[in-house]
Amino acid sequence: MLTDSHCHLDKIDLSSFDNRLSVLLDEAKQADVSQYLCVCIDLEHFDDVQKIALQHDNIYCSVGVHPTSQGVKEPDANELIKLSSTDKVIAIGETGLDYFRIEDDDMTWQQDRFRHHIEASKATNKPLIIHTRNAKEDTIKILAEEGADEVGGVMHCFAEDWETAKKALDLNFYISFSGIVTFNSAKELREVAKKVPIDRMLIETDSPWLAPVPKRGKLNHPANVRYVAEKIAELRAVSYEEIAEVTTANFNRLFRL
Repeated sequence: MLTDSHCHLDKIDLSSFDNRLSVLLDEAKQADVSQYLCVCIDLEHFDDVQKIALQHDNIYCSVGVHPTSQGVKEPDANELIKLSSTDKVIAIGETGLDYFRIEDDDMTWQQDRFRHHIEASKATNKPLIIHTRNAKEDTIKILAEEGADEVGGVMHCFAEDWETAKKALDLNFYISFSGIVTFNSAKELREVAKKVPIDRMLIETDSPWLAPVPKRGKLNHPANVRYVAEKIAELRAVSYEEIAEVTTANFNRLFRL
């Protein structure tokens, strides 16, 4: 069975699923998806994210504020620690750095936000979910400076080079591949997918964004994680069943399930 290790179920337009999350989940079940991590991107919607997890035995959630979320409640470590102690919360994030979407000469605010999440992760022993874009050097630097390797986590929706992957692996992080690995333009990323140790790999949809080939350009949803598993199996010359089994076991081990 498959695990979608990173999705935003609260953000998916359910109009294609009779406006019912249960219909979406049934379709995912038919595609072998058995577990989900519904990821929080701001504190204002944490209750919505957690509510979904509380209503389903096989859905877990996180708490955090995305690096590009602006005009939202700024998290401090104490609040993150408090919220992460509530039911079904298994991770801190998504957090990290994104220098692509934000035009700001001084990114100190984003870096400080990132450090608060790492502090909360270490205090709770709950893994980090890391987003990085156009900021790989600073992301790795801050993870190392703050001792994030004590807890570890996952570099979600990984789209960087092998050197960055190696540095993240050395810091006790897993590497998660999304639908990007199915894109014909992702040649360098496909090489990374071949090299990452199979026991340190996760797969995800990041739905409702980044639908994989052959669904590219359409609404993404958890059933499509199967295409990610199939592509990685093809790249590594192993069976789809092996990728499904191993990445689910990796998810359970990382998030202490």
